Amino acid sequence: MVLMKSDYEVLKHGDSAPSFSLSATNGKNYSLESFNGSKALLVIFMCNHCPYVKPKIDELKRITADYKDEGLAVVAINSNEDDNYPEDSFEKMVLMVEEKNMNFVYLRDESQDIAKAYGAVCTPDIFLFDNNFKLVFRGRIDDSHGSEPVNRHELYEAIDQFLNSGKITVEENPSMGCSIKWKY
Repeated sequence: MVLMKSDYEVLKHGDSAPSFSLSATNGKNYSLESFNGSKALLVIFMCNHCPYVKPKIDELKRITADYKDEGLAVVAINSNEDDNYPEDSFEKMVLMVEEKNMNFVYLRDESQDIAKAYGAVCTPDIFLFDNNFKLVFRGRIDDSHGSEPVNRHELYEAIDQFLNSGKITVEENPSMGCSIKWKY
């Protein structure tokens, strides 16, 4: 397992979210436009097997539940190749959603084109967009790595600030996690 940091070179503040059209674990297909009307869109690149993602699932569920009525849409995208990482297959994604009772959309980026377009390099990798799908925050979920204790819920704070004031003062620290498993 290689610990990677987020890459801030591809998308910068104010950049538009790259479009996508991907299959979800719920049997539907979602595009960026599926989230029109949201006050904010949280995009998380994640996977099933990463030990840095697993302890964050409950926090992502809490964020989704706490801000759904305030207009936050949450979508997770798994871009890992699954030949060498079968636990990241679409079938295992469906099982994970059921087992973890995940309350957000979980998409499969089989081609890995979406991860590349966003500049995602690790899991979890976080992107928060405004209602026009412009990037407003690129940071980490919290200050914990893996199952360490959490002192600061940075993503939660950023979402709260954005939805309540339109401004974010939370310092952006790069996400750290497993590298996305690229096809070669």
